[in-house]
Amino acid sequence: MTVDLFRSVEPQLEADMIPAVVLMTLLWSRDLQAQSVSPPAELSVRLVNGTTSCSGTVEVFYRGEWLSLCSSWWRMIGEVKVVCRELDCGNPVAESRGPLIEDGRRGVRLFSICSGDESSIRQCDNIEAHGVCYGGYYRHVICSESVRLVDGAGLCSGRVEVKSNQSWASVCEADFDRKDAEVVCRDVGCGSPAALQGGLYGEGEGQTWDKEFQCKGNESLLLDCDTSDRENNTCLPGNAVGLTCSEPDDVRLVGGGSRCAGGVESYYQREWRTVGADDRNQENVAAVVCRQLGCGSTVSALPGNTTRGFKVICYGPESSLRECWRSYDLLPGFTVICSASPLPAFIIRHVVVLLILLTSITTIYLYYKPTRRQKRVNRVSSMDLYVNAMEMVSLSSRAEAGPGEERAAQGTE
Repeated sequence: MTVDLFRSVEPQLEADMIPAVVLMTLLWSRDLQAQSVSPPAELSVRLVNGTTSCSGTVEVFYRGEWLSLCSSWWRMIGEVKVVCRELDCGNPVAESRGPLIEDGRRGVRLFSICSGDESSIRQCDNIEAHGVCYGGYYRHVICSESVRLVDGAGLCSGRVEVKSNQSWASVCEADFDRKDAEVVCRDVGCGSPAALQGGLYGEGEGQTWDKEFQCKGNESLLLDCDTSDRENNTCLPGNAVGLTCSEPDDVRLVGGGSRCAGGVESYYQREWRTVGADDRNQENVAAVVCRQLGCGSTVSALPGNTTRGFKVICYGPESSLRECWRSYDLLPGFTVICSASPLPAFIIRHVVVLLILLTSITTIYLYYKPTRRQKRVNRVSSMDLYVNAMEMVSLSSRAEAGPGEERAAQGTE
């Protein structure tokens, strides 16, 4: 009877133990997996809370945890470009100030100088990481997801490469037209296409894109375009398509009477904002602004805008203002006049007034300037000065004339 009882209970015990065994197995495998996955390298970066895997708030792995980044200085052509490359994304499209860091939340303040050619932020120079940064703002970055321009002079030029199966492939010129170029320029945050030529920026080292784009030209992203199989699977050397886009229309000069003169403003976070710069850096910023607007070189950079704007520091050779350093320290704006600008009317009026004032001051100074003769004579009338001047002119004329001319003149008299 007892044996029969145990035999009847044994299957029930086995059935009850199965879930427990399965749970223990899962927990054990999870622990093994956690032990086998090594933590990220110090100062690795990632983007969180974005609309794609290549956009979001920047976080840095610092001392064993992911912390939001509250860096003071970043450049699109430098630090942001390296972040996009480290995450295997495309070109940097936008960088902006994110939401205010909430009280009690930790962040890391990272100082680095990147040339833009590094593979990760860890390879940049002069990296210093500090602890909690309260009262700062998050950094938000947007990179293109499936297309990039490489080996170009700036952010808006280079060889077109498309991401395919987690690797980047160059595009053959025969499979790329003007409408495709319009979408690529828009996708990487630049203006309209300016030049399209095979081999313009070298050949890619990897594979060639095996599809042909069928863009209509109005798509926002290259991924939105239709594709078709290529008719010819070969791409001859020198035919990797190179593309040059115009700079984005995100800078303007206002209040100066023309598009090439006025106060500097930049379109940032969906609104036009004043740009400020230190006195010693205004010439460099002005040179970049004139270049981006196609307005020639800088004629002058003068204080004149009392509105305060975010601080910008440029070296001078940058193609656009977004390639310069940007800080959220507020400085007074300034006025720029480029060489291609017709001189505004209000400046002409001011110049004329200044010339009149200078002429008057010079005349008064020369009239009352003491001479040796005035020191010997206490008082000389204006008529005497006029007579003396006429006599000097007459003597000078006679000295220049020949003897015959002088006698003729006397005979006439």
